[in-house]
Amino acid sequence: MKNKIAIIAIAMAALSLTACSSNYVLHTNDGRTIVAEGKPKVDEDTGMIRYIDAYGHEQQINRDNLREMVEAK
Repeated sequence: MKNKIAIIAIAMAALSLTACSSNYVLHTNDGRTIVAEGKPKVDEDTGMIRYIDAYGHEQQINRDNLREMVEAK
């Protein structure tokens, strides 16, 4: 019985941690749509926005090239 409760507690903790990270959708001025894993980070010095793409690679885009950035639901 204790093992079942422990397994359920671990599963609930894992699910609650994955629910905290959300994806963002970036719409560019030239009509592209980019899905970023997690919240993109803005580098104030260079004006670039860093994000992790759908393939797990870190990418950058100039802030001036973005029309909008919204959290995916």
